[in-house]
Amino acid sequence: MSDFLTSLIAVVAVLGFMILIHEFGHYAVAKWLGVRVEQFAIGFGKRLIGFRKGDTDYRINAIPLGGYVKMSGENPMDERSDDPREFMNHSRWHRFLIAIAGPTMNILLAIILLTTVYMVHYEYPAVYDDVPVIGWVAKDTPAAKAGFEVGDRITGIDGVENPTWEQVDLKQALSPGQPLQVDIERSGRTIEKTVVPEAMGLDQIGYAGWAPKEDTVTIIDLQENMPAEKAGLKEGDKILALDGKPVPALASMVESLEVTKDKPITLTVLRKGEQKTFTLQPVLSEKRYRIGIGTMQMKVKTLPFTAALNKSLHENRQNGLLILELVKKMAQRKISMRSIEGPIRIGQAAGEAARRKGWTPLMELTAAISLNLGIFNLLPIPILDGGVILFLLIEGLMRRDISMNIKERVYQAAFVFLVLFAVMVIYNDLMKTIPGLADRLP
Repeated sequence: MSDFLTSLIAVVAVLGFMILIHEFGHYAVAKWLGVRVEQFAIGFGKRLIGFRKGDTDYRINAIPLGGYVKMSGENPMDERSDDPREFMNHSRWHRFLIAIAGPTMNILLAIILLTTVYMVHYEYPAVYDDVPVIGWVAKDTPAAKAGFEVGDRITGIDGVENPTWEQVDLKQALSPGQPLQVDIERSGRTIEKTVVPEAMGLDQIGYAGWAPKEDTVTIIDLQENMPAEKAGLKEGDKILALDGKPVPALASMVESLEVTKDKPITLTVLRKGEQKTFTLQPVLSEKRYRIGIGTMQMKVKTLPFTAALNKSLHENRQNGLLILELVKKMAQRKISMRSIEGPIRIGQAAGEAARRKGWTPLMELTAAISLNLGIFNLLPIPILDGGVILFLLIEGLMRRDISMNIKERVYQAAFVFLVLFAVMVIYNDLMKTIPGLADRLP
């Protein structure tokens, strides 16, 4: 099966399932509270297939982007009747429950999926278990300019005490061009430093220039038809030296290759207790010189149900706070809008997860997207569930309905905003995906 077809099937399955879960939340609570549901739809536009049961038309529409539940009398601009089964004739409390049910289902789905992953096959980078000790500082990077050194232990970053490498990576990624307060321990002394990560890559995320300390740089993956594979290197080889110099971290190799470029290099490795030497010629690939190896060591754990659930709750809480921090920083223009991924990039990620061994990588991705979808829908933007909730809260405080004219103008402005937002996201996706177009991004 081609990569494109795999990605297409994976993204349709993932997004379709999440939309189904989201809309089922609205549908189930509406039915429970006695609201007439006229349509339960996956997709928009013309009806393709479906069936009718009772008052409800269950249907799949022509445009498979999103979905909706249509309830009687839900549009506040429509003429109202005294039918007790119409949405607007129910109490604000009932309408609040119906509105919040969809995002709640997405958040619950994320918790359930991650709990399952942690119980079955939880795979993560081995360095996440280590204290964050810097193993390499790349030349001319923000970390180098700020005076960070090999052996420094990061004891605090942006208010987080005793962080893990995962927390350090997330903090620098969310702070491009922004001062980041970092506490380090060096030779028994605590030193306070400030580093300003630079915006890097197509997503313009923050990059400080440090890398974790690794006990050994071990080849975990070999890319086909690349210099390392052709020279006879094997998975499991421990890299001891490059041109006779020790290799404390993969980042040091990357830096060395940028200096030697396509000149032949000598790698000394340890294989089953025996030292071997190989000569390879790096090639220019993806705008840098590479030999085609992956060295990130992974660990695998399985947790009992209670521990898996607790970890899932913790991770989803942390990830939710990071999403809100990302939204806040984008609103403050402290982080680029390029960091948002749209349907094309989600499709690529879903395809990559589907091609990996086992089904847990796709479940992890689905959990992450479901959490994002749930939180995004809770943002106080009219048309979204969060906008409906905001109006209900305001009306509850006012003890009267907001004027129809005001609601109509707000909904129109929100619709234009969401259309422009969608266009921007898809434009960014295309710029990142189509070769040669990325350089045109402003």
